[in-house]
Amino acid sequence: MQHLGYELSANVSLLWTEHDYLDRFAAAADAGFGAVETWWPFPDAEPTAAQEAELLRSIEAAGVRLRGLNFFAGDMPAGERGIATNVARRAELTANITAVRRIAEATGCDRFNLLYGQVADDEDPTAQHATAQEAVTIAAAALADQGGVVLIEPLAAGLNGAYPLHTHEDVIALLEGPLAGVAGVGLLFDTFHLAMNGVDVVAAAGRSAAHIAHVQIADAPGRGEPGSGDLAWDEVFAALRAAGFAGPVAAEYRPTGSTADSLAWVRP
Repeated sequence: MQHLGYELSANVSLLWTEHDYLDRFAAAADAGFGAVETWWPFPDAEPTAAQEAELLRSIEAAGVRLRGLNFFAGDMPAGERGIATNVARRAELTANITAVRRIAEATGCDRFNLLYGQVADDEDPTAQHATAQEAVTIAAAALADQGGVVLIEPLAAGLNGAYPLHTHEDVIALLEGPLAGVAGVGLLFDTFHLAMNGVDVVAAAGRSAAHIAHVQIADAPGRGEPGSGDLAWDEVFAALRAAGFAGPVAAEYRPTGSTADSLAWVRP
């Protein structure tokens, strides 16, 4: 599916929630999407062989390409937003990186969102940041020969606990600082999270152009489909084009009605 010159992928963790999870890949294909992405779909960092095979069968049967996959991020419903900052969970993350690599090999997936993790106020913040940065480096190295890019995403303040990355500038500071020289790492430019943190999304597209590796779109406020909030979408896409960003772009929003009705904004 195309929108203003960009191939769109559909995030099946938020779209088609009216269907069971494994049925959403076929629903995306039926709606005209050739590519999809998903948050980590398993309750644990390391899926069973049966769980992994079931996911791969559903993707293959739908005839869609898996374009993006999140690493395991802990207990998201309970409020966790990644485990990379937590050195005590390094073995868990290491096992997850191995599982992500298997899925990448099987599907050709090349974008991987590694949520940075929250910073505990009872531990040394410098050490926690160093732990997360080491995790990003390890993950990028593990996926390098697959052409994979590890994504670092700023999240909306106030909605994600003590998550320390709030703007594109926070991520660029990492990419140009402690992660400079680490290949296969880039900025996940999420319009909802940035806008909720007071960022001018149109202006930020130009500033971030050299580092954007993936774009996710949702309106703000509300995180609904484009047109449900206040963002100027023609200007957003024009800014991305002017900045030289060629894709990919993912629809990662919570539909305000049915998913089918929420796609009315798409223009070839």
